[in-house]
Amino acid sequence: MFTDAVHHLIVQPDDGIEPILKTIDKAKKSLDIKMFQFTDPILIHAVIEAHKRGVKVRVMLNPSRFTGEHDNDEAFAMFRDAKVPTEETNPKYPITHEKSMVVDGKQAFIMSLNWAPKYFGLTRDYGLVTNDSAEVAEVAGCFEADWNRVDFTPPPVSNIIWSVGKARQEVIDFIRGAKESLFIQHEKYVDTPVIEALVHAKMKNNVKVHALALPVHSLRDFYQLDGIAGLRLLEDLGIYVHKLKGTHLHAKLILADENRALLSSFNIYPKCFNERRELGIRFSDPDLIKRLVKIFKLDWENSKRIDLSDEGIQADRDKHAAKELAEQVAHEEKHAHIARSRKA
Repeated sequence: MFTDAVHHLIVQPDDGIEPILKTIDKAKKSLDIKMFQFTDPILIHAVIEAHKRGVKVRVMLNPSRFTGEHDNDEAFAMFRDAKVPTEETNPKYPITHEKSMVVDGKQAFIMSLNWAPKYFGLTRDYGLVTNDSAEVAEVAGCFEADWNRVDFTPPPVSNIIWSVGKARQEVIDFIRGAKESLFIQHEKYVDTPVIEALVHAKMKNNVKVHALALPVHSLRDFYQLDGIAGLRLLEDLGIYVHKLKGTHLHAKLILADENRALLSSFNIYPKCFNERRELGIRFSDPDLIKRLVKIFKLDWENSKRIDLSDEGIQADRDKHAAKELAEQVAHEEKHAHIARSRKA
């Protein structure tokens, strides 16, 4: 799949699991997968089947979250039982939040979405598929370095952005380069230098900033204090952040002037820039940008300004807690049924 242009776009929940599943099913020589969270039974099965038909498969999985949760234990066990070469991600980084795949050494997937059931039906997420030989080689080179526990040095000039590295400055420079508009879909706004760049764009350069974020009830407890403070700071300075209705926002996307994009795994959060292995890419393909702008504008129409008063935040928490848990459980049960059907 995805061979008729340099770049292709994957949009969730619109495109579903099929683009990734079909790519794995059609791999001929190799699959190198690096993932923060890999729990989707359909994709686990597909990777094991690729290994069985002779594809050289290597999988690196983040061993645990900083909270101590071990999302990937089942995937580790299933891959190792099937003799799929599987390792923990590079221990140099306390968290590897990168989501990537290199296929046959010729194609690379750079994604915001994890490979877990909810990211194929319940979240707004994006992935960029690149066939550019230099970009593919760069993603493959980092995989090789992390697999072998050696340092990776990115090329001095590239559209790809790595963390730990220059990611924060690259994001700030991208924001500062906007002349007319910034469309942003990010879960949270916590990193002070990036917030300052957004405020400067709005206040000094008269850039129109449209920002979408997670509602407060969707932020994990340990993010809420800083997350609310970041949103209130933006609001105090004239940037009114909206929440998306009906779909969980997990994207990490910035569109500048409706003609270029920065898609990544990293959140606007200090640890993503200072400690974690993260991956992003800039691109300006007109057809892809056109689709992203259309999606953003539809999402903006389907959004509502976040009520950041104490009363509004508590009401939001009370309303949504039980509803979101029930939706996620139902979606995971559906995926488990599909996975059982594929194995039968």
